[in-house]
Amino acid sequence: MAIDLELVRDIPADVSAVLIPACSDHLGAAGPQDPGNPSAGIDAEDDLPPEADWRYLRARGFEGKVDQVAVMPGRHGTVLFLIGLGPSSSVDANVMRRAAAVAARAAFRHQGVACCLLDAAVDTTARPAMAQALAEGLQLGTYQYDLYKSNPEPSRIARVCVVSLGGKRVQGTLDVGSRIAEGVALARDLVNEPGSDLTPAVAAERIEALAAQAGLECTIWHRDQIEAERLGGLIGVNRGSTQPPVFVQLRYAPAGPARGRLGLVGKGVTFDSGGLSVKSSNQMMAMKGDMAGAAAVVGAMSVLGSVRPRCEVRAFLPFTDNMIGGGATRPGDVLRMRNDKTVEVLNTDAEGRLLLADALALATEALPDAIIDLATLTGAVETALGSKIAGLFSNNSSWAEMVSAAASRAGERLWGLPLPGDYRKNLDSDVADLRNVGKSASGGAITAALFLGEFVGPGIPWAHLDIAGTSWSTDIDGEVVKGGTGYGVRLLVELMRTFKKPAR
Repeated sequence: MAIDLELVRDIPADVSAVLIPACSDHLGAAGPQDPGNPSAGIDAEDDLPPEADWRYLRARGFEGKVDQVAVMPGRHGTVLFLIGLGPSSSVDANVMRRAAAVAARAAFRHQGVACCLLDAAVDTTARPAMAQALAEGLQLGTYQYDLYKSNPEPSRIARVCVVSLGGKRVQGTLDVGSRIAEGVALARDLVNEPGSDLTPAVAAERIEALAAQAGLECTIWHRDQIEAERLGGLIGVNRGSTQPPVFVQLRYAPAGPARGRLGLVGKGVTFDSGGLSVKSSNQMMAMKGDMAGAAAVVGAMSVLGSVRPRCEVRAFLPFTDNMIGGGATRPGDVLRMRNDKTVEVLNTDAEGRLLLADALALATEALPDAIIDLATLTGAVETALGSKIAGLFSNNSSWAEMVSAAASRAGERLWGLPLPGDYRKNLDSDVADLRNVGKSASGGAITAALFLGEFVGPGIPWAHLDIAGTSWSTDIDGEVVKGGTGYGVRLLVELMRTFKKPAR
C-alpha cells in the first residue's frame, strides 16, 4: 500500500496524472474568456487544454462539490483529475483527507501522480496539518485487503509528487501522515483477517515482531501465567475454545523525562460466536472484527517511533476467541476478576467487558495518569449513534475533553454519553458482586460502561470508547473502505502526541 510522497515546487514531466483542487465557490459560470480562479490557490490554466472550460464542466454536472471528480485530458499526455472540495472556506484537514482518498481511488491506474490539492489551503499556517491529512487520505484511499484474492487489482500508485510551497516541516508532516496511515492499515488488516488464521497466539507473535521493529517493550503471558495472575475474566471467556488465550503488554518510553503516563486497553476477541448465548448466523458474519479495539491500540503503538510523544505509554491487550466448547462458561457461572471482584455471567455474549475488566485492573496497578480503552462492546451504541460516531464515556470531564479534542483534530467522530450513578443498581447480583449484563435491556451501552468503571482505580481519569459501530464499514466513504476501518488509530496517536496529565 505504501506510496512514496515527495514535496516538489513544480509538476514533474514524468507523471501521468495530475490531481487539481476545485472549490465550488470558484467555479461560477467562468468560461474561456473569464477563467476566474477554479483551483483555489494554484494556477491550473497552463495545464488545461483550451477546450476544457469551467462552463463546460458545469454543464456536465461538475460543481466542485465534495466527492465529485471530473476527468479530462491534459497537455503533454497527462490525465487531469479535478477533485471537488466544496466551498473554499470549509476546506480543512478533514476535507483534505477525504478529498485525497477520493482522488487516489480515481487515479489508481497511474503509477506517477502529481498532487496539487495542498495549495487549496489558503491559510498557510494550516498547511502542515493539511499535509498530514493529505498523506493519510492518499494512503488510505488506496487500501485494499486482498490477501485471499486470486486475482487482486491493487492500486498502481507508487509515487505522488505533492506540488506546494513548503519546507522540511511540510515534508515532515507528509512523512508522519504516511506512517499514521500505515498504522491504520495495520489495524484494518488485523480486523479483516479471518479468525481461523488470526488466532490469539498468531496475534501475539505478530505483535511481538512488530514491537521489535518499533522499539517497544513487549511482554506476553500465556495460559499458565494468565491463571497465576488471576485474570478470571479472560480465562472464563476462553473456556469454550481450543485456542489458548494470551495477554500482551506493550510499553513505549520517551527518550527524555516522561510528561506523564498513559494506559491503553483494547478488547481482543479474535472471533465471537457469543458462547453458549450463541449469536445468530447473521450476527456472526463480521465477528472476526471483534478485536478492533486491540487492533487500534496496536496500530497506534506501531507509529510511536515516528511521532515520538513525550509521555510513557503502556498497552494492555487480552486476546481470546469466544466459542461453544464443552467447557464453556455457562449462564449463571461466577468468575473472580483480577481485582477480586466477582461477576455473575448471565449472558456469555457480553464477554468483552470480562476481558476488559482484567485489563483495566492491571492498567490501574501501573498507576497511570489516565486510561483509555477501546472496544467493540455493544450493539446499543450503534443503535444510538449509527456507524460513523463512537460513544465516549468518562469519569473525568477534563480527560473527556482531551479525548474529544484529539478525536476532532484526527477526524474521528465521537459523542459523549452519560455515566449516571443511579443506573449502577442494574448491575447488582443476588449471588456475586456484579452481573455482567443489566437487569433491563435498555441503556445497554451505559450499563456496559458502568461495569467497566468498577475495575478502574479510584481517582484515575478514565475514558471508554465503544467502537462497535465505527470499527466496520459496509460502504466506501472518503478514506474509509469496506471492512475494518482502523477507527481509533489516528485518535490515539493524536492523544499520545499531545498528552497532558488531566486534572483529577
